[in-house]
Amino acid sequence: MVADKRLEELLDLVVTQGGSDLHIFAGGPPMLRVSGALLPVSKYQALTNEETEAMLKSIVPSERWNSFLENQTIDLSYAHGKDARFRINGYRAQGATALALRLVPRAIHTFTELNLPSVLEVFTQREQGFFLCVGPVGQGKSTTLATMIDRINDSRSEHILTIEDPIEYVFTPKKSLIHQREVHIDTPDFKTALQSAFREDVDVIMVGEMRDYETISSAVTAAETGHLVFSTLHTNNAAQTIDRIIDMFPAEQQSQVRVQLAGSLAGIFSQRLIPRVSGGLIPAYELLINNNAVSTLIRDARTHEISAVIQTSSQEGMIDMDRSLAELVHKGEVTVEHAYEHSMDPKTFERYL
Repeated sequence: MVADKRLEELLDLVVTQGGSDLHIFAGGPPMLRVSGALLPVSKYQALTNEETEAMLKSIVPSERWNSFLENQTIDLSYAHGKDARFRINGYRAQGATALALRLVPRAIHTFTELNLPSVLEVFTQREQGFFLCVGPVGQGKSTTLATMIDRINDSRSEHILTIEDPIEYVFTPKKSLIHQREVHIDTPDFKTALQSAFREDVDVIMVGEMRDYETISSAVTAAETGHLVFSTLHTNNAAQTIDRIIDMFPAEQQSQVRVQLAGSLAGIFSQRLIPRVSGGLIPAYELLINNNAVSTLIRDARTHEISAVIQTSSQEGMIDMDRSLAELVHKGEVTVEHAYEHSMDPKTFERYL
């Protein structure tokens, strides 16, 4: 499929300018996000609805175009050149077609290259368990999980299954066998793909996003039954993540889910991308490791105490977000002002400074 020539030029611009996102919409020029800031692409005039719709239609498979017209939104991925893929959402805004495009580099980076803590590698060597990478949209969750999956691929002979909407990073099998399934193309939804995974001799499962309690229930069951499961949630920290998972279930099931989660959870990694003094972005993070104390707090519905456990358990490998931010300030990587903006508890952050 050949994309609209103007769209190809814009995608080239994202790559050459070091952008992360591109927004195309009717009534204004395209907007490019670089290092967190949105900038207009000045060489373009305001686009019309006809132009934006033509751009989207040029990359949507013909058999899925009617789905977009019916649902007014569509998710897909698109390979651009040799070195880039884009995760794309097409949608309607005030009756006009718009596109949001996120750059997904083909290269999968290492923990060191991404400035991620080496302790994450411990979770890639587990035989089973449930590991979540959480944070707001656009904070690098998918990139972190791709690095963890590729580390398994480098070091272990396993059958890895990814379930994504759409597929972002494309993995090249190394020591592992890898199958990637895309929702709407290879499977109708996350839940169906997860349930069928139990019959596919899978060792490691990566679920692109936990969207409903059926998906979460299947993922927790998979972790309990000998699988290593990775996924993401749009939550702010470990405690909120656990509460969000529990709250997705009917009230009569929540006690049982707490017991299941207390036993199957491996860890929760929360991250934020902070503007770097030298340019670009650098992650700050929180890491919860499920030890006996944390497991007890989950079972007893005392998740409000989890943050205190993280703060006092650095010797076990846990990482506190405010400590992580303070360390970045001490190293001269980020400004105090930017660190404050992402602090979970400003008073705790000030003590670390």
